[in-house]
Amino acid sequence: MNISLFDYQLPPELIAQEPAEQRDASRLMVIDRRTREVTHTHFARIGDHLPPNARLFRNNAAVLKARIFGQRPTGGKVECLLLQPAENAQTWWCLLKPGKKTLHAGRFGVPGEYEAEVLEAGSNGNYKVRLHPARDESIIDLSDRLGQLPLPPYIERAQSDPREATDNERYQTVYADYEKRIAVAAPTAGLHFTPELIARLTNRGIHFHDLTLQVGIGTFHPIQVENIKDHTIHHEWYEIPASAFTALQDAGAGPRIAVGTTSVRSIEDAMLRVQRFPESCLSPSGSVQAEADIYIYPPAQFAAVDGLITNFHLPKSTLLCLVSAFLTPGSADGISWLKELYAEAIDQKYRFYSYGDAMLIL
Repeated sequence: MNISLFDYQLPPELIAQEPAEQRDASRLMVIDRRTREVTHTHFARIGDHLPPNARLFRNNAAVLKARIFGQRPTGGKVECLLLQPAENAQTWWCLLKPGKKTLHAGRFGVPGEYEAEVLEAGSNGNYKVRLHPARDESIIDLSDRLGQLPLPPYIERAQSDPREATDNERYQTVYADYEKRIAVAAPTAGLHFTPELIARLTNRGIHFHDLTLQVGIGTFHPIQVENIKDHTIHHEWYEIPASAFTALQDAGAGPRIAVGTTSVRSIEDAMLRVQRFPESCLSPSGSVQAEADIYIYPPAQFAAVDGLITNFHLPKSTLLCLVSAFLTPGSADGISWLKELYAEAIDQKYRFYSYGDAMLIL
């Protein structure tokens, strides 16, 4: 299955650099997989298209202000992107710019704020760094104080940009759990929801269930091999509480709609893992905790996702593979159909990527 099948041309002006003025004012393309009917509307009207008794499963991870800045002893500037803790809360795997120079220097920091030791280079271009805050605070609290949100590379921002305050609010979902500041990218399909919209949907009998997936930097990595099956998929930690997992297993209670590809990844990985190795991931309380290593591409089947809310994704990405598979489970026909849908979205001037518009696939 050649990677060229998942390529398309996008006019640069359709890459959303800022969110819509109101979260639910973004546009929404609704796709009925049974009839192949396509409807163009706005996200605020999503309730008109959700099935009765639909259950929405959403990722409540909050984005960490993971990009912190410092300088080497020589005065050279360093950009450090916190990825995930290593063996303890003070030691993290990070991306460093510049990497080799900072590794050679051995340390960096900001006087009066923090010092950092570069302990070793990893195998994927990352580095193990031990951080020492000058105050009595955690690394997460330090990043909240000094750091910036790690916006995707296609959203252009200067280091000191007047839009930073807007990004701090809008690059988080309204239901993000700030005790779970673990993600380095937002679960962007959820950015369209407002508290008012959630209340309206709840009043119509729509149920919400939370899960958590630590969105990692791998979500931005394009497939760089010719055959997509040769791609090494990234791993991401997730947790599905017992109540949400019980709801997932009850297929007859109402359609299960995943809010975003991160929710799909958590759900499908958990269903397969519990079926095969229940003792390794099911806690005594019935929650599921594991590291997702599932790679979804056509002609995959889906065990527990009946509908999908998602944004428009980058070409040659694993997310595009997943959405193609979801359009026509068990078949590769979704590849060409998704290209047709994206061509229609481009013709209709939809906005793409993290701050862009959305699709609802039923």
